[in-house]
Amino acid sequence: MTDKKSYIIQKGAKATFHNNVDFCIGTGRMGLALRKDYMEQLKLVQDNIGFRYIRGHGLFCDDMAIYHEYKDKDGNIVPEYNFTYLDNVMDNYRSVGLRPFLELGFMPKKMASGDQTIFYWQGNTTPPKSYEAWTAMVQATLRHLMDRYGADDVVTWPIEVWNEPNLPGFWKNADMQEYFKLFRLTFLAIKEVDERFRVGGPAICGVNDEVWTRSFLEFCRDNKLKPDFITRHHYTTEVPEYDGHYGYAKLSDPDEGLAGLKVTRDIVDSFPEFKGSEIHITEFNTSYIPNCPLHDTNRNAAYIAYLLSKLGDVNESYSYWTFGDVFEEAGVPFTPFHGGFGLVANGLIPKPTFWTFKFFKQLQGECVLHADDAIVMKNNGRYCGVAFNKSRNKSEEKELSLSFKLPVCKAGDYAVVTKTVDEICCNPLKVWHDLGEPAYPSKEQNELIREAAHPFVATKRLHTDGTELELNLTLNPNAVIYFEVMAVEQNSDRGYSYERVMD
Repeated sequence: MTDKKSYIIQKGAKATFHNNVDFCIGTGRMGLALRKDYMEQLKLVQDNIGFRYIRGHGLFCDDMAIYHEYKDKDGNIVPEYNFTYLDNVMDNYRSVGLRPFLELGFMPKKMASGDQTIFYWQGNTTPPKSYEAWTAMVQATLRHLMDRYGADDVVTWPIEVWNEPNLPGFWKNADMQEYFKLFRLTFLAIKEVDERFRVGGPAICGVNDEVWTRSFLEFCRDNKLKPDFITRHHYTTEVPEYDGHYGYAKLSDPDEGLAGLKVTRDIVDSFPEFKGSEIHITEFNTSYIPNCPLHDTNRNAAYIAYLLSKLGDVNESYSYWTFGDVFEEAGVPFTPFHGGFGLVANGLIPKPTFWTFKFFKQLQGECVLHADDAIVMKNNGRYCGVAFNKSRNKSEEKELSLSFKLPVCKAGDYAVVTKTVDEICCNPLKVWHDLGEPAYPSKEQNELIREAAHPFVATKRLHTDGTELELNLTLNPNAVIYFEVMAVEQNSDRGYSYERVMD
């Protein structure tokens, strides 16, 4: 079955599309940035897409080795700070053009009030024994970063207080009032270092999100705190079913999730003190687990394309979780395709969703069409766009035929460039499967998989005698296509005839 749609774009047409796709990207814990394979994946992402900020967990976890303490001769506990690994991580980020979106967490073991941890790498998720020690560490870290990288730069790095405190695994007992205490004292400590720092929260995800958002803003209002932005997370699958190492999750209705984000916007705007405040989605993806095979598919790529076309409507930014699969929340992965969050699979293999982000990054200029299956921009006389054919499951899959009538300035020839990502021509997961799903691909196997992980590029000429050009695209199920249309001036060398060559 083929679904057919036609779009007529009038001369001077304008549409609203807020494209902040490159603002921030997620990462596993920060200590992973000391690894070679991590940085190789990050460089691939930056060379092809280019994000501005990176956000991840674990800034104060013990593997970063920042917090230490000892007893002096009088038995007093004296804090010590070690920024060796922090500097290495920050230098690595800066080497690929990134600044951190600082998430403050988790708790150093020696500072923690309890032994509750989360993930394979055991991030401590309890409040501090001493809030004075916590805020002193935060201030010392920020002052060190300002000394090393320049105060005027570092104060532009957004700061988020903790991660998902509404979930008991991430904050002991999901204690709302204890989190509010953490936020207030941390917020004031940061502003004491430099008022220019931009600080936000509460970084909630899903559970009781409306209650938490409203209560957080009430607390801030009553305590005369003015967060510089509000943060939350967004995932769009049902509860997964587990089998072996994997969780299989069904996609939920994306519009229901987007409606939930609009509720957050409405709650924020219902407070006169906070109306219009920036909302940053500091994590989003389809599934919220790091071993969901959905993440590796073309279906994920097309579904994410739809989200990218909408998320800017009510949010300042939206950070995909994560850039790569060097990620160990559930342990060390057994295979290169294990359903990791990343845009890049281990083995330096771009997944289909990688190209969704690259395509959206290329959407520059003025928007002339914002539809449910396509975005079209006009930029210096050229048209560029992204079309996508999303589905939530096999039963929804269908071919999609799109027709665009584009106004042009003059008659003549136009070049059309298309880059197609679908299950036929850019599906590294299928190649890996057809090779027998090797847990440890050979060099030759990995090269073959990487070859199959790139879009199919096609070009053609269209001629128009009038002021309108018709572009037709056919999208297979779960396809994402980037396209450009540009006027062509023929400049053949003397005696050269392409038609004669092809005769």
